[in-house]
Amino acid sequence: MPPGDWPALASVPVSILVPVKNEQRNIVHCLRRVQWATELVVVDSQSTDQTIALSQAMGADVYQFHYSKQGWPKKKNWALENVPWKNDWVMILDADEYMTPELAEEIRQVVSGTWKPTGGQSKPGCGDGYWVNRRFMFFGRWLRGCGYYPSYNVRLFKHSVGRYERIGSLGDTGSGDNEVHEHVVLDTGEAGYLRHEFLHYAYPDLSAWIEKHNRYTTWEAHAMEAKDAGGVRPSMFGGPIERRRWLKRFARRLPLRPTLRFIYSYFFQMGFRDGYPGYVMCRLLGWYEFVSIAKYRERRALESERAREEAKLTSGRSL
Repeated sequence: MPPGDWPALASVPVSILVPVKNEQRNIVHCLRRVQWATELVVVDSQSTDQTIALSQAMGADVYQFHYSKQGWPKKKNWALENVPWKNDWVMILDADEYMTPELAEEIRQVVSGTWKPTGGQSKPGCGDGYWVNRRFMFFGRWLRGCGYYPSYNVRLFKHSVGRYERIGSLGDTGSGDNEVHEHVVLDTGEAGYLRHEFLHYAYPDLSAWIEKHNRYTTWEAHAMEAKDAGGVRPSMFGGPIERRRWLKRFARRLPLRPTLRFIYSYFFQMGFRDGYPGYVMCRLLGWYEFVSIAKYRERRALESERAREEAKLTSGRSL
């Protein structure tokens, strides 16, 4: 788990949004590190554990979100549209993501208008949103390879101009009510890049990784099938998300994709530098590709079978 000591920070007029469901294991650790924010918002999906009580004890306002089986909107977009925000700026964290003092200070500078980009990954943007990097923790250590670092997403932005993309008309994919693969799109232009990072303790053990990615592979199978997928468009020469989407689309056409994913993650993305944890993660990434493809082909086979059965029924009625 992350360290518990935190320096005292002055209040910052920013709203922290944390989407949750049954996160009693993580929520206190997450909220404890953002007490400097003037608004804490937890959006819950009918948790059955102590998540709500613990969130309220940490000073958060808790809202209930009820997911539609139509698959839209999902939790974060619903919150951005419906919560009566007290601040212009919102920072989105999952319950297993923990703020660092360095990033907190940088957010204070952004909100106060004193932040200035200084080399490296820091780049000026439109001033309404910022990409934030994160460090994935696995087997008790930070994964520097395997494709997990760097891992930028737009997390800090003005809630009036940012929304998560809608990827196709997927309906209820069974992969949950929260935006996982979707990314924030700003109405006002490109986002800037912050220098500092937060920590992501997504996988307390291998069982948790497998459980989460079993859901994610269901989403991937639906996304492969969607013909009207919208949102961020793939581009070999675009930003981090556009390039990631382009590589994923290109990889779908490759034979032996699961094996190639392991080779690419372990050797080209230098997973070997992370020792045994890196080897395990790269093997799991290959498994993820295999299951995604298998679920996609299963869906296609079942739909073909249903189409044949419907054709038989239609033919029988016409006789």
